[in-house]
Amino acid sequence: MKYKRFLALFAAGVMMVGCLSGCGNSSDNGSAASDGGSGSKGNMTLIMAQRDDFLSTLEAAATKAGEERGYKIVAQDAINDAQKQIQFVETARNGGDVACIVNPVDSDAAQSVVDAAGDMPLVFVNRGPSDYHVLDAENVAFVGSNELDAGKYQAEVLAEYFKAQGKTEIKYVLLQGTLGQVSQIRRCAGVLDGLKENGITATPVVELAAEYDRAKAIDKISPVLTSGQEFDCIISNNDSMACGAVEACEAAGIDPSTVPIVGVDCTKDGAQMVQEGKMLMTVFQNPEGQGVGAVEAAINLINGKPANEGTQFVKDESGESYSDSIVWIPFEPVTKDNVADYM
Repeated sequence: MKYKRFLALFAAGVMMVGCLSGCGNSSDNGSAASDGGSGSKGNMTLIMAQRDDFLSTLEAAATKAGEERGYKIVAQDAINDAQKQIQFVETARNGGDVACIVNPVDSDAAQSVVDAAGDMPLVFVNRGPSDYHVLDAENVAFVGSNELDAGKYQAEVLAEYFKAQGKTEIKYVLLQGTLGQVSQIRRCAGVLDGLKENGITATPVVELAAEYDRAKAIDKISPVLTSGQEFDCIISNNDSMACGAVEACEAAGIDPSTVPIVGVDCTKDGAQMVQEGKMLMTVFQNPEGQGVGAVEAAINLINGKPANEGTQFVKDESGESYSDSIVWIPFEPVTKDNVADYM
């Protein structure tokens, strides 16, 4: 199973780093930039757009990976305030941090974050810039998962489900994340284009923006469930909203196992609901991989190397000018058949 193989590779990588450190390896030139505490090669600031279950796991993995490689990670929460995030970046630069890792509040404002970082190595994580050409700068990179793939995996499972019923025309309810974010745009595009590519004509009943929040999803979808409108499935941009849809269905007297509900992230609750048959599927997004990958990319930039050099993950093969600045952490589809491997 891919996730377990990743953990094994990660553990092996940690042992290798430890051995190299024990042998007096001093090739990492970030040590002179900032002391970051006794024995540290320097400080990195990790600036989160917000804290949720997924991003908190990413933060913990990045912090651990930094410590194991000799760097101190200082985490900040921008509380979805783009200007506050830029101020944190400026503080990190002015304070002599060797690098900064940013989970952007506003992907459209990525250039402002790059400008705030100046010459300091900068890695966007989880959410990429709207325009990848900001990665053309030598000190900027992106580590994340291809959001289009998440939607395509949803589409493939839904298409298989409906074709087994002899259906090629469906009506859907869509629970969207924060409007305008790259993840919301591309996950929606991925699933809707994917349904079409798989021979399914999908018509929206309603598209609701619930900002990746479980409670907001319940509030938004509950009136739809009691309105008498007919629909064939509920598509959600993440597991939190999908789980909210399950709760709303149960409160409305609808058995969620009779309504295909699909999510993204494979959170603990999402995986449990897939196992119980209350969700049809989810898509595993690897927070540990993104956290570790971001630290690895930052260290590469510190040392003047391409962000994806020596990566244990996936290099971008688009051939674009920014390809060396992207590290992909693959999505993985999760259904009842394999969900036990992710719990």
